[in-house]
Amino acid sequence: MKKILIIHNKYREVGGEDIAVENEIDLLQSSYKVETLIFENDIKNYFMQFFYFLINRNFKSEKELIKKLENFNPDIVYVHNTWFKASLGIFKILENRKIKTIVKLHNFRYFCTKDWSRANHLNNKSFCDACGLDKNRSLFFNKYFHNSLIKSIFMIIYGKLYFKYLRSSKFKILVLTNFHKQFLKDLNFDEKNIFVQRNYISNSLELIENVESNYIVYAGRISKEKGVEELLSAFLKSNNKNLDLKIIGDGPELIFLKEKFKNKKVEFLGMLKNRDVVDLIQKSKAVVTATKLYEGQPTILTEASILGIPSVFPDFGGMAEFFPEDYPLKFEQFKYDDLINKINLLENNLNLNKLGDDNKKYINVMLDKEIILKNFNKIIDE
Repeated sequence: MKKILIIHNKYREVGGEDIAVENEIDLLQSSYKVETLIFENDIKNYFMQFFYFLINRNFKSEKELIKKLENFNPDIVYVHNTWFKASLGIFKILENRKIKTIVKLHNFRYFCTKDWSRANHLNNKSFCDACGLDKNRSLFFNKYFHNSLIKSIFMIIYGKLYFKYLRSSKFKILVLTNFHKQFLKDLNFDEKNIFVQRNYISNSLELIENVESNYIVYAGRISKEKGVEELLSAFLKSNNKNLDLKIIGDGPELIFLKEKFKNKKVEFLGMLKNRDVVDLIQKSKAVVTATKLYEGQPTILTEASILGIPSVFPDFGGMAEFFPEDYPLKFEQFKYDDLINKINLLENNLNLNKLGDDNKKYINVMLDKEIILKNFNKIIDE
């Protein structure tokens, strides 16, 4: 049985990537001997962490990795997020020890942090589809974190080297969509090192009976780049008479949107436990998003499909890959009249039960445990 060491740096706020890594650990343990090296971004010594940011290494993290390699002796190291405690120093150690390494890209951060210049980041566009940076955030500097110049500097020191590692062709890169694979090819990455490997989601989500309801759900970050304001506006302009909209999540736009969209048909629920979110989705008519960003494998949409619940979403950045061909509830990105039309369809004689069942069949094949394991095994053996 092959041995796999999974490395991941948790986010400060648990998000879709953290959940995806947990699911993948459970999945791989059924066919491989798996150990993990999980880092958290707590800072105990700010002076040392400042030094680590400057050199793109973390001696303590590297020591933990070396100890794990010596004790476990893995055949493969499978890397997810490395920002920032894991650090990029781990790649040098893995390279020097000639250990087969795989990196999974859950997002496009590597692209958005590879340049000091805002102009190079946006490439003549006014808005970045990958991270939401707009041209008004700063005049010249690529200010990745809108509220922190220092964090942005450290992030770009990290990002420039990370991009170099990724394009070095020294390890295999896993992405979640064919769209992302083409995105890397357009950046002159070596195609033979890029593989599409979806995130596994357990179908054990089906724990409650379907209940008739009169609401649709948005769950995610409440921010400009997620298009929540546009979603709320479209919902209130739609012809629906019986549907309410539940907004789940937190973010910088929450207070503003709660004030702007005071309406008995809109309910802001704040942050909820994942189990509570799943329960609300399963009882809903549909889930909906108007995100302006490339989303990798959108957790709320795939979970909804597993539960047999339809989704309304923009046809953008590979999201449509997770749905049957000619899916009727996808709308043209940034065309909010089209979004209004799709919301109207939720009440106007559209067979939502059949649509949800079709989505469920489609996603259960795509995310079938044996298919994902077979694909992973093929990738590591090539």
